[in-house]
Amino acid sequence: MPDNKPPGVTLSIDIANQFLTLATQSGDIIARYPVSTGLNGPGQADGSGCTPVGKHYIRARIGAGQPLNTVYRGRRPTGEIYSQSLASANPGRDWILTRILWLCGCEWGRNRGPGVDTFRRFIYIHGTPDSEPMGVARSHGCIRMRNTDIVELFDRVPAGTPVSIY
Repeated sequence: MPDNKPPGVTLSIDIANQFLTLATQSGDIIARYPVSTGLNGPGQADGSGCTPVGKHYIRARIGAGQPLNTVYRGRRPTGEIYSQSLASANPGRDWILTRILWLCGCEWGRNRGPGVDTFRRFIYIHGTPDSEPMGVARSHGCIRMRNTDIVELFDRVPAGTPVSIY
């Protein structure tokens, strides 16, 4: 593990207050970031547009070394860099930018398994356009962050990091 990644970190995402906390295993807060979770509130069901709750972990880290505002489709860089002109040419597109932390549920029948599977629902912590508000639930179920914040977080958390969403 590189030296800049603290050992034994955890993430918690507070849906009601719209923030993500990075902490040590013993509970000491390292950083806190504003986020935007699902517009439809908390929930597990496929197709619900809700942010799943419960115990998760980071299953995959995508985008290391990519430029700020890199655009992703299907977890792959498109070769585009987000800009207002690109946004104007693609109204209604759900922008996944900069980095992706792909989550996997740990609780069978709650956030893992048929009809409720966080991983198969493609629930990520990811960057979003800086014009999008933080602290307001507006996503399609993912946890959106400012691009500079997701880069900082990405560099601090390894795959396997526990994530609690409540």
